[in-house]
Amino acid sequence: MVVVAILAAGRGTRMKSNLPKVLHSLGGRSLVERVIESVKPLAPSRQMLIVGYQGEEVKTAMQSLPHLEFVEQTVQLGTGHAIQQLLPHLQGYSGDVLVLNGDVPLLRTETLNNLLQTHQEKQNAATILTAYLPDPQGYGRVFCNGENVVQQIVEEKDCTAAQRQNRRINAGVYCFRWQDLAQVLPLLQANNAQQEYYLTDAVTQVTPVMAVDVADYQEILGINDRLQLATAYEILQQRIKEAWMRAGVTLIDPASITIDETVQLNPDVIIEPQTHLRGNTVIESGCRIGPGSLIENSHISENTTIQFSVVTDSTIKDGSRVGPYAHLRGHAEVGAGCRIGNFVELKNTQLGDRTNVAHLSYLGDTTTGTKVNIGAGTITANYDGVKKHPTKIGDRTKTGSNSVLVAPITLGDDVYVAAGSTVTEDVPDNSLVIARQRQVVKEGWKSKQS
Repeated sequence: MVVVAILAAGRGTRMKSNLPKVLHSLGGRSLVERVIESVKPLAPSRQMLIVGYQGEEVKTAMQSLPHLEFVEQTVQLGTGHAIQQLLPHLQGYSGDVLVLNGDVPLLRTETLNNLLQTHQEKQNAATILTAYLPDPQGYGRVFCNGENVVQQIVEEKDCTAAQRQNRRINAGVYCFRWQDLAQVLPLLQANNAQQEYYLTDAVTQVTPVMAVDVADYQEILGINDRLQLATAYEILQQRIKEAWMRAGVTLIDPASITIDETVQLNPDVIIEPQTHLRGNTVIESGCRIGPGSLIENSHISENTTIQFSVVTDSTIKDGSRVGPYAHLRGHAEVGAGCRIGNFVELKNTQLGDRTNVAHLSYLGDTTTGTKVNIGAGTITANYDGVKKHPTKIGDRTKTGSNSVLVAPITLGDDVYVAAGSTVTEDVPDNSLVIARQRQVVKEGWKSKQS
């Protein structure tokens, strides 16, 4: 049995932001959400988030995770003080507590599982995660004997010059036998340069304590400023892209591509340079995305091609072609075998199968049937200054160039709209609609006026 406690009370002043540090985004999730996600496979009996600075904002951001319990740390006096706040919440508890930091977002589940297994198999009072850093500046140092039994932990601010030469650092991730920890937490003292209560002092007051080294030190990198956030993003992107390429996805120029961890890709997808995939996006087999495209929270079905375009909150079905320079948004739905061409915008629009909107058009709040052809420059005028109104276009209907369909309006099946028409009334099936003034030519007009 294990309880997870995540420290998320700090202000993060070096981020220079009004947003709490743990809510800054990394690869489609906030820092603290990434930590929460990493412990999910461990099936903890309880997950407790210790909040302080802008705690209400953190709670609001986490409202989609009803299993979380929130513990208040109204004054931030160090990691030991944060864990002291658990005492009234864990009275009578006899299992283990895994302590994580809400600003250490790159930890793998496998690493945490190894830490927990070692802790339980060795029946340790405490087990801490450690790493050897090329440059350990900013981290507390851990001193162990030959069997990885911890003998001393010293915060960097309290290290001597000789102690700073040790590259084995404390990752700030701990697993405790709670009954042992609960006995020493009230005894912690703030006898240090920062006048804070260190959780590391509790580690030295229980026994036995072991260290578990993480194989990849990058996992334990914390986020304290924007530079470290960017570094973490690079590491995360490397992981994500390597995993997808091994899974059968082609990335033409990985360095210029970014992919959120929440994105799902199928084998035989090709991602061209300068393409960015965001949010809850799914791209099925045979698709070619990019170059120069942004896809966010969208479902792209098999064998679809998208070039130099932006697609958000939308769905595109099999075999359609989009772009270059198209914009699909507001829950647009494109049927199978459609063509969405140059400088076309679709907003909250549903297109039937094999419909073409080839160029220079705007369709808003529109529903079409199948095999519709939208001529160049066709616009649905959906907004009257107060409300949005729908346009309905039947099967096999064709609009001429520079047509305006003033909503609310319905065009039936097999309707032809003459070029340059402004259509304001419904049109029945099998009709030709011409809605423009008769052309008038006055010969010699210019010479008479001169």
